[in-house]
Amino acid sequence: MSSVQDTVFDIIAKESGIDRSKITPDATLKDLEIQSLDAVQIIFEIEDHFKITMPDRDPNFDTESVKGLVDAVEKLVAAQAAPPAQS
Repeated sequence: MSSVQDTVFDIIAKESGIDRSKITPDATLKDLEIQSLDAVQIIFEIEDHFKITMPDRDPNFDTESVKGLVDAVEKLVAAQAAPPAQS
């Protein structure tokens, strides 16, 4: 399990009040019965923690599932760490 995944699981558990053991990569926020307001707060906390901006309604990013959130964060963190492309 990656440290990004651990952190995302922790944030979801803290913000939603769900037992962390119930959170799995295969779960969706809907499966976890997370209300839309809580989902928005989870996204804000993830953005704040990792200093990233999650894309809004981008088909390349799945922010409905836990695995999708983790993958999106890992992509954005990696892109942020990469040196800017030379033109």
